Amino acid sequence: MTNERGGPAEAIGPLIQRYLRDHGHETRIAQASALDDWARVAGPQISRIAEAVSISADGTLVIAVTTSAWMSELALHEREFLDRLNATSNRPLVRRLRWQLRPRSANP
Repeated sequence: MTNERGGPAEAIGPLIQRYLRDHGHETRIAQASALDDWARVAGPQISRIAEAVSISADGTLVIAVTTSAWMSELALHEREFLDRLNATSNRPLVRRLRWQLRPRSANP
């Protein structure tokens, strides 16, 4: 099968990967997997009160926490969380956690 340009048809997945790599987005896409990794590393109890919301290009993972008491407690364990986030991943390293107070709304 050929495409309208006359060349062989290509699968879309490899085309997207090549586009992302060629335009410098591949690293940021890989880095974004840290958002999903947070829930696994933190566990179900902590994930209910602390949610990964963003990651910056410099490797800072922003975690929204429901109370200042939890924020203080989790900050004491930052090194442990970083070690676990970076232990088995092929993505760029998470270098720092930034804790952000974001109380739950009264009407979920």
